[in-house]
Amino acid sequence: MSDHENRGFERLFGGDLSVGLFFPITTSTAAIPPMDEQVALAQYATELGFDALWVRDVPLHWPKFGDAGQVYDPWVYLGHVAAHTEDVALATGSVVLPLRHPLHVAKAAASVDRLSNGRLVLGVASGDRSPEYPAFGVDEDERGELFRESVRVMRAAWSEEFPEVESAYGTTDGRLDLVPKPTTETLPLLVTGNARQSVDWIGEHGDGWLHYQLPLDTVESVVADWRAATSQRKPFAQAMRVQLKADSTAGMDHVHQGFAAGSQWFVDHLRALSDRGVDHLAINVRGNDRDVRTVLEEFAEDVIDEV
Repeated sequence: MSDHENRGFERLFGGDLSVGLFFPITTSTAAIPPMDEQVALAQYATELGFDALWVRDVPLHWPKFGDAGQVYDPWVYLGHVAAHTEDVALATGSVVLPLRHPLHVAKAAASVDRLSNGRLVLGVASGDRSPEYPAFGVDEDERGELFRESVRVMRAAWSEEFPEVESAYGTTDGRLDLVPKPTTETLPLLVTGNARQSVDWIGEHGDGWLHYQLPLDTVESVVADWRAATSQRKPFAQAMRVQLKADSTAGMDHVHQGFAAGSQWFVDHLRALSDRGVDHLAINVRGNDRDVRTVLEEFAEDVIDEV
């Protein structure tokens, strides 16, 4: 095991294509979704064989964007979910680094990793909701630089004792240490999208790349660029909205950031993603006009098990 491959990383990337599930686990399209049965649904999903549970970082609700994520703070919620699950990976998709102090992120992430016995995989991003930056006193134009600074500070805080680091966020002069440390030397980081960085930078500083839904031809070229940018093979993950039709033979319709189709189409699509080098697929089932437990069961048994 290398310095970043904790239990969560191994669950996501230790074999063939794995599949995770985004919170909120609901078919509701409400911007602020119902959250009362989420833990029970998460436990049900793990019983069905989903490999990861993903949370998003949405600090403030912007109605124009139409999506408040899983509503709760990601760190509080991950601690809650960790206490009610055992082996499933826990992942962020993704923490908006420029809006948070990296030492706070480092401590929260290491705490969740320890409390979950090494199950946290940390997706990180530069953000895409313009009103959030002035709300936190952050210059939106500086988010790319702040993202890089955050990664540097967090890596030092996790892997060094009493680090000496000077950054845009402040200075540690060797008299202070971050505890707890994660279960591995440094937490695995999945850079989301480009985060205003070059692919070469992501390949050097990230432990994997998390991308949004892409056409198959684009997936092939993006994965090829990713492999060229990494000195060793690093995983490629993709997020996708899934609206599973009741008719298993139903054809595909495009929906925002994903597809509506029958299970047979999804089997072929997941196989095609795997053939093109995708290592993990994180799905969001919001928007299905069907019972959420039925959707999860059918996707697990008729799609995942077949792939």
